Amino acid sequence: MHPRSLTEQLGDWIAEGRNRIGEILILRRAGGWRLTHREDAHQKELAVATDPHAALAIARLDPSGQWRPLRAAPTLRRGWALDLADLAVVRLALEFFYPGALGNYAAWREQRLQPTPMRETLDRQTGMYRITQLLTDAQAGELVPEACASASRCMKTILWDLRPGEPIRELPSDKRDPGATGPDTIPLLCSEACNLLVAAARETVKRSRA
Repeated sequence: MHPRSLTEQLGDWIAEGRNRIGEILILRRAGGWRLTHREDAHQKELAVATDPHAALAIARLDPSGQWRPLRAAPTLRRGWALDLADLAVVRLALEFFYPGALGNYAAWREQRLQPTPMRETLDRQTGMYRITQLLTDAQAGELVPEACASASRCMKTILWDLRPGEPIRELPSDKRDPGATGPDTIPLLCSEACNLLVAAARETVKRSRA
């Protein structure tokens, strides 16, 4: 039996009832599929595109026209729909909206996703970011819940610990639970502290030493 492709797995997840990912709703429709903002499920006046590459422009700016440096931020603008012919182009569009998210979820379901502890990520930093290695556990406990807050900063579920077997206890329990987003959702998963968090850690250490 050949391994199922990511497109086939996406079809499996949708068949399970998982028709949401991040702020996007995946809808089956006559002749194909529709992607739209989850808050626009019942809106009729939408700007419709049929090219999956339109997702790049939609994902680029927030509702105020500002650049979105983090694709998993809860700032996706509304008022659009992508009408797509098949699941292959649905998968492509979702990759543009949330790069790597489907592959991470597939790996997590198969127990192949290996999170990297925050200390290991910081210990790899060099140059101007080497100072992040001085971030204390207490500072990490204050920084991460704020910098990664689901409602305002990043919708990803954090899978990594501070150190192996030592989670950041200040995080809300649902921020660490991929099932907390519900059975209708393909969760966005974070397996390693991102560059934005590393940069925030640098600023935290610099302020504490000023």
